[in-house]
Amino acid sequence: MGESIRILVGTTTGNTQYVAEEAQYQLKQADFEAEILPMDDLDAGVFTGGGIFLVCVSTYGYGDVPANAKKLYESLVKDKPDLSAVRYGLISLGDSSHAQTFCFAGRRFDQILQKLGARRLGEVLNHDASSGVMPEEAASGWMQLWTPAAREVLAV
Repeated sequence: MGESIRILVGTTTGNTQYVAEEAQYQLKQADFEAEILPMDDLDAGVFTGGGIFLVCVSTYGYGDVPANAKKLYESLVKDKPDLSAVRYGLISLGDSSHAQTFCFAGRRFDQILQKLGARRLGEVLNHDASSGVMPEEAASGWMQLWTPAAREVLAV
């Protein structure tokens, strides 16, 4: 097929990068092209032209987006681009021992993307670091459901 999906990675410790690599592997197994883009130097312009994105982000501190994701998040809030041509999936990493802020960075991205017109494919994967399940393992199982939803969108 060769359809392209961009995987955006917001991480502090690097765990989210491993999740993105697993997602990329799963997508390639399903005949998608998948490019991993660390959020480090990205702004809202990354969504220009639309397409399908997989946002992989961890929560840091008191429910904050990771430092490398702040520029992108703040650009979305400030610039308010029309994202009606964007479809996305979301993998959010957090730790339920911080119940008040569990997976808040993912929630923040989910809310701003929807507010700007992007449409989410499938449910959000909120991975709990306290669960005993490796985040890449959780992502692998979740991708089994998300990948067919992405394929369906591309077929329309």
